[in-house]
Amino acid sequence: MVEIRIHGRGGQGVVTASDMVAMAAFAEGHHAQAFPSFGSERTGAPVVAYSRIRDEEIRTREPVLNPDVIIVQDPTLLPILDVFAGLAPDGYALVNSAKSPEELGFADVAAARPPGHVMSIPATDIAREHTGRTVPNAVLLGAMAALTGLITLDSVAAAIRNRFPGTVGEKNVAAATAAYELVLEKKGEAVHA
Repeated sequence: MVEIRIHGRGGQGVVTASDMVAMAAFAEGHHAQAFPSFGSERTGAPVVAYSRIRDEEIRTREPVLNPDVIIVQDPTLLPILDVFAGLAPDGYALVNSAKSPEELGFADVAAARPPGHVMSIPATDIAREHTGRTVPNAVLLGAMAALTGLITLDSVAAAIRNRFPGTVGEKNVAAATAAYELVLEKKGEAVHA
């Protein structure tokens, strides 16, 4: 079973991202689960959502304490929460920021994982460029597909289109595709470094 934990703030589409991960995995024939964990339910409050992907039925409903993948939609959470808690030794971490892991203070997390497993990308900037909005969730799903190989870009695109039909969906698919390509480029650089 692959367990994913997504951190962000209310209004950034954290719960929607978790749902779309599950939809993409389900479209590929996997069993999938998605559910949120709320504190104070208001815009800007920290939010965590979880996804699980497995080839067999998933019976557990507990929060994900030892994730294989961590996505951080808002880098302002880094100094106030231990978002990397429990990350598997060979796990993946993706942070929305134009700054490097070193600049953000989590170079140790990257150093403790295989090359190319931990990175930051400017998801908000990519979202703004392609959608005119600053919601990074679809961008980070495209990036996660490239980073982990757990789900395909085609499945991510289908999940986005299902959730956001029409022009909004197409703009988000374009943003997810741009992030997918950026991560593949960065992974190539990390392996050759």
